[in-house]
Amino acid sequence: MFRKSNKTKQLDAFTSVTSMLDDLASKQFNDKGHWHNQFRNQIVMRIDESIFSVLFDSTTGAPNAPVRVLIGMMILKESFGWSDSQLYEHCRFDLLTRSALGMFNINDPLPVESTYYLLRKRIYEYQKGNGEDLVEKSFAQITHEQVRAFDVNGKSIRMDSKLIGSNIAFSSRYENIHKTLNIFYKSLDKSSKLKITLTDTEQIEILAGEEPSKIVYRHTKEEITSRLQLMGVLIYKLLHCFDGMQTESYQLLKRLFSEQYKVADDQQIELRPKEEISSSSIQSPHDPDSAYRNKQNKPVRGYCVNITETCSDDSLSLITNVMVDKANVSEQDFVEQAIRSTIDITGQPIEKYYADGAYQSPVFDQSCSTIDMVYTGFQGVEPRYDLELTQQGLLVIDTLTGDRIMATAVKNRTLKAKEKWKIKTSKGYYYFTQKAIRNAIERRKLKERPVEELNKRNNVEATIFQLCHRLRNNKSKYRGQIKHQIWAICRCLWINLIRIANYLKKEGNNPKKSNFGSFFENLMTKSLLLTMNVCSELQSYR
Repeated sequence: MFRKSNKTKQLDAFTSVTSMLDDLASKQFNDKGHWHNQFRNQIVMRIDESIFSVLFDSTTGAPNAPVRVLIGMMILKESFGWSDSQLYEHCRFDLLTRSALGMFNINDPLPVESTYYLLRKRIYEYQKGNGEDLVEKSFAQITHEQVRAFDVNGKSIRMDSKLIGSNIAFSSRYENIHKTLNIFYKSLDKSSKLKITLTDTEQIEILAGEEPSKIVYRHTKEEITSRLQLMGVLIYKLLHCFDGMQTESYQLLKRLFSEQYKVADDQQIELRPKEEISSSSIQSPHDPDSAYRNKQNKPVRGYCVNITETCSDDSLSLITNVMVDKANVSEQDFVEQAIRSTIDITGQPIEKYYADGAYQSPVFDQSCSTIDMVYTGFQGVEPRYDLELTQQGLLVIDTLTGDRIMATAVKNRTLKAKEKWKIKTSKGYYYFTQKAIRNAIERRKLKERPVEELNKRNNVEATIFQLCHRLRNNKSKYRGQIKHQIWAICRCLWINLIRIANYLKKEGNNPKKSNFGSFFENLMTKSLLLTMNVCSELQSYR
């Protein structure tokens, strides 16, 4: 069964790192402001191991290494951009890395690789099966304690997002279908393959022996279309032959068929036109969670990362929420959940919210009515007509000619009163909806806001840069939404740590601590140093 590990470790007078260093090195090693001490105190020691207790039971047994050390290793790996081998090399031979994880003695054991990988696997499988993100839960718990320790003002927040490419190669439509079919066929054992007819087996074997990337360049468009049609028929037969199978490869093949093909009334298999293919369709069988999005003429096949952070001039700013979703998800879909999570972490009501025009939506007028939503812009071209509701009705101002026209309400049985207005122009009638009026009001508010207030959102772009600066060409080394979420959370924990370390360097900025706690800590430090000095003298005497 799960058991919490002990936070305090007994120092060995002969194997502790401090006892082996000279005075200057020992002073630097024990510097509380150094990153390794801050990482241990602000992250590792704040990890509540009971959050991960659901991963262990009477069957799986207790973890054979402290969970906080394993989670700390995951965070360090993403913080420095290490590979797994580099991570273990630093944890074995780098004194600062070992200290960051709470290993003060030179002979403190490091969790073996299998233990580290097993925990990552259990976290992944638990989230996939239960829908609960334990790493995100731990992030919220750590950040909540940091907010309380440093009196973070969470009444103002800002938000931004970033598109990240998945670790997949660009694949054409033909390649995706070919690879998905091949993956399913290879997943079948010999007895299962006997269910397939001999003719279909021969055709699939021929396709399996081909390289789809070369087929695209060696055949004409008509020949590729014919091949796609043939594969559609084969997939349809396979789905019926193995109906009810619950394997991942079967479900992936079933999803691909519904996205790329359709069955006509005469039971003929037809290839869907490209216009009918959703941006959420499979971009690669190796990462079915990823989606397609073309933003500012830059196509991305991957995910969208959304960051929320506090922004106060008189206190520390921390990231309070990070979410990863498919690339084609709108920024507006992140807002309400990010606000709720931030309120839960800070325990403070949000008064101001800063974001760019992509987050603007009429939906938030009611759900976020108590929050001053500050947008730095609006999507789309600014309209020609400015609208203003007056006691006489809707006033329309032509920004090109300066004409001021009173609009008339449109009478329609299907519409409520004052839901639609119109004016007569040289080209006919021009109509205005409630949404157009609302946008006009918001645009005027934006123009009236001081520049200093609008600039407060800009710093979140620096946070996005810090989040992604270790990526190569904005492309990650992971596949799957869950793994990208873990990566983003680890990166955000590191960014918060650097902010805390810089904040503490300023004179007079110290986390809240009772007088008794400070006295006890100083007493223990002096006692430890005295004991180590005595032992050192005895060793010299011998």
